[in-house]
Amino acid sequence: MPVPTTDGHRSEEPLRVAIVGYSFMGTIHAQAWTTAPRFFDLGRGVDLVAVSGRDADAARAFADRFGIADVETDWRALLTRGDIDVIDICTPGHLHAEIAIAALDAGIHVLCEKPLANTLEEAERMNAAAERAAARGVHAMVGFSYRRTPALAYARRLVTDGRLGTIRHIRAQYLQDWIADPTFPLVWRLDADQAGSGALGDLGAHIIDLARFVTGQELTGVSALTSTFVTERPLPTSSSGLSATAGGDPEDGEAAEPLTGRVTVDDAVVFIARTDGGALATFEATRFATGRKNAMRLEVDGSDGSLVFDFERMNELQFHDHTLPAEEAGFRRILVTEPGHPYADAWWPAGHGLGYEHTFVHEVADLARDLAAGRAPEPGFADGLLVQRVLTAVSASADAGAAWIPLDH
Repeated sequence: MPVPTTDGHRSEEPLRVAIVGYSFMGTIHAQAWTTAPRFFDLGRGVDLVAVSGRDADAARAFADRFGIADVETDWRALLTRGDIDVIDICTPGHLHAEIAIAALDAGIHVLCEKPLANTLEEAERMNAAAERAAARGVHAMVGFSYRRTPALAYARRLVTDGRLGTIRHIRAQYLQDWIADPTFPLVWRLDADQAGSGALGDLGAHIIDLARFVTGQELTGVSALTSTFVTERPLPTSSSGLSATAGGDPEDGEAAEPLTGRVTVDDAVVFIARTDGGALATFEATRFATGRKNAMRLEVDGSDGSLVFDFERMNELQFHDHTLPAEEAGFRRILVTEPGHPYADAWWPAGHGLGYEHTFVHEVADLARDLAAGRAPEPGFADGLLVQRVLTAVSASADAGAAWIPLDH
């Protein structure tokens, strides 16, 4: 409820947030919730009231780092506390459905990391729960954070304003070399039971969503190939975020060779697609592009212009206006840091760029403002379900030797 402030204005009580998961994603989400009210007018403050994780000591260290009062070792305890408005799910994918559905049914808003689920059936159940909850004013959002990159939000604006004309080509890539070393350990992201898929779900989900977001078009069919280049990896002795170590069992005073396990996800995926707007699209996601650290790229070609984006140069957008005379035409660099660019006015003077973490700040700021206004946040679980349908079709196509798989939205 609104409470009076000392200057006579009224403000909302803080939005009370609990985070499930305390590793890489949990850390950046906590940072985002902490930062958002300092730079954006959310209409209310934010209070991180609890973190849930199975390792009590690790969860307590996380809580102390971010000034969070309470630690729960079972996420179910969050549902009955009575002091939580939003549950932010930052766990491996196999836990998403159970947590999200239970939270929504308990009347708690949900932010869930991508991909929405490990299977299409789970995503459908999550979306059904979100639809039930929305009828009661309880909302759900899926964390496609790259939508909140200012340059990509501006790219969407250029397309919406008709600056590209008729869209003919979409080229989307997500290139990393994270596990190019064959001795890198077998962490949970390489286990299908926990992650669902590999580069396809982890990286491909982002570029599928961005193609939809920027162009406003849906994929109508796909043909795909996947590959797992390293099929056996050493088991980890420890892991944190995207880092891990491996080691063997001591034997007769000497270190043995590390125990190994089987990789059960894809290392790379490529697929072609058509869209409902008549465009041809190509997608590629890999963790084996040596020298590429986070090269999430999008190119869109239209009858009146083209745009190019690479997240490794995240404050820049390349734009070609094809309506200009040939003597003047060509790609030009737009530095997306002006106050009129999306999100930029909340931050630094023009020319002072942003970083990876800012996309998450924008994400939670948009969510908080939507909840304060009683609006359904975007992207919702329905968007996550649409992406999951594409992921499922890509997997089916690859399993069938690149067969064409139609998509029915």
